[in-house]
Amino acid sequence: MTPLPLFFSPCPNDTFCFHAMVHHVVDTEGMRFEAYMEDIEQLNHRAKHSDPPLCKVSYQLLPQIAHRYRILPCGSALGFGNGPLLVSREPLGTITPQTRIAIPGVDTTANFLLKFAYPQAVHIQPLLFSQIADAILQNRFDAGVLIHEGRFVYAQQGLHLIADLGACWESRTDLPIPLGGIAVSRKLPDSEQQKMARILHRSIAHALAHPSESQEYVYSHARELEPSVIRNHIELFVNDHTLNLGERGQTAVIALCKQIASQQSAPDTDWADIFVPLI
Repeated sequence: MTPLPLFFSPCPNDTFCFHAMVHHVVDTEGMRFEAYMEDIEQLNHRAKHSDPPLCKVSYQLLPQIAHRYRILPCGSALGFGNGPLLVSREPLGTITPQTRIAIPGVDTTANFLLKFAYPQAVHIQPLLFSQIADAILQNRFDAGVLIHEGRFVYAQQGLHLIADLGACWESRTDLPIPLGGIAVSRKLPDSEQQKMARILHRSIAHALAHPSESQEYVYSHARELEPSVIRNHIELFVNDHTLNLGERGQTAVIALCKQIASQQSAPDTDWADIFVPLI
């Protein structure tokens, strides 16, 4: 069987979740996989403009691709208190239309949450997420939105927190923050979509039960190698919703997508059919 390509990020939560699946540590029901790792905005671009069978995407992008993709019920980065952080080199009292802000990608949920909290934030520029902190410190930007490992080390770099952008979403919706999920192509038969959901669910459950087994794989791809950063990253972004979105997680994803779709000319979507069932 030709290996099925899997596209996900090199961040600790993704490598932690996919390790057992990629290395056939768990039952893969006869399927073989080949992993490709890219920055989240590169993944978004890939899902938007090509047709990978399985790809990590930002939920901000989902309304644009929902006619071609569904979401696996496991593998999501979604929860409370794990939103992107808006930081600056010097303390900022206010955000104005002139504030220069670096973002980790136009199609990222981080960009949506920035505008959700600060509609006046219009002077934005996308950068690779790992370059944002340095760009702020070099005074190329007044502020920037940090995701992934960057949210754990900004204070050590001398940056100041302006706002936790997820807190605004949580306070207004009383829902967890839907950051990203695993999209599977609608071209695949339903039986294969469900098989991939089962395999990834097994992979995540195995990682949670045997965290040390994925350590070498996680460290070999991480941007920040401090053990406490990697441990905190996994603990924050891999939770019950990662193992199974559940009703509350699905409600959060749909709420965010409907809000985004109302602002875009996105294709009509049957949101009841967007999630692959875990059977």
